[in-house]
Amino acid sequence: MKIFSSQCRSLLWLISSIATSALILPSCEKKETPSAAEVLPTIQEVARQEQAKPSASAPTAISTNPNSETTAKNEKPASANTGLRFVGYNVENWLILENRFDFETRVSSQNAPKPEKEKRAVVDILCNAKPDVLGLCEIGSKEDLLDIQTRLKNAGLDLPHSHFASGVDSSRHLGLISRHPIISTAAPKDTHYKLDGKEFGIQRGILDATVQTPDQRAWRFLGVHLKSKRDIEDGDQNLMRINEAQLLRKHIEEILQTDPQARLISYGDFNDTRGSSAIRIISGPHHSPRAMTPIGLHDSRKEYWTHFWAKEDSYSRFDYIFFSQALKKDVSLQECGILDPANWNEASDHRAVLGVFR
Repeated sequence: MKIFSSQCRSLLWLISSIATSALILPSCEKKETPSAAEVLPTIQEVARQEQAKPSASAPTAISTNPNSETTAKNEKPASANTGLRFVGYNVENWLILENRFDFETRVSSQNAPKPEKEKRAVVDILCNAKPDVLGLCEIGSKEDLLDIQTRLKNAGLDLPHSHFASGVDSSRHLGLISRHPIISTAAPKDTHYKLDGKEFGIQRGILDATVQTPDQRAWRFLGVHLKSKRDIEDGDQNLMRINEAQLLRKHIEEILQTDPQARLISYGDFNDTRGSSAIRIISGPHHSPRAMTPIGLHDSRKEYWTHFWAKEDSYSRFDYIFFSQALKKDVSLQECGILDPANWNEASDHRAVLGVFR
């Protein structure tokens, strides 16, 4: 018995010595601490590991439904958030214009469509931007909207779903085309206002369409093209724009009061600058849960203008993308911007604006 105890003690001493050596020896080596890049897997490696995992390893929710096993078998897993790329673009008179003037040739044409050179430039810019949803200003007829859709599809950008909206202006309208289904459309209750005793209707109307992405999220778009800065005899252009902005703001309030978590995006050619009354009205009170925030957009040179008015030789920021507070965490600011390809002025007097949401 004593001999066995002695052997056990010897064995324990030997194991202890080996373990101690294993701990001490590595500490005597001069070895640099590995960097995070050496230790942590790359994004690509993580993605491959996730793809390699069997789907059965995903946790199953516990349900009190007695038929939960049958339900679980029939349910389809929700799609991952795919995000959304949105482009807002005033394509400058994609319509039959009664008197079209070409600044290059200095020639006027009667009842002429948008020149083919300009149309090709628009299509080129949009195909490079690859939007999931495209909001358009200065569209003529529904046939003109279909013309854009067809040209884009032939160039490789298929946006099969569309919505067309109009106001009292019989020439220029609004259009929205989308890769994803348009699940609903609506119209504001109020589209008229009074100015100096006269009644006016919002010129290009308010486009209201809701798109659903594959991850089952709904995105509601409100498109506008407010009164231009050109003076007219009927009324003050600034006051007309302010009144149109108030009609849009009223529609926004009605939507967000009914559904405070609405994923709401308002876009278009607002024909006014950031500090103007019209833009402040649309934004709403800064700290309100129903505020609409304009994305701070700039181009690759950190310039902020979106419109060039040749007659006045002036550059202005007129085009915006506003988002509701429910979308605050989804805006990918580093991916948003003003599109500034070399051929921008061959396509339109406006530059397109890009909003990316994740």
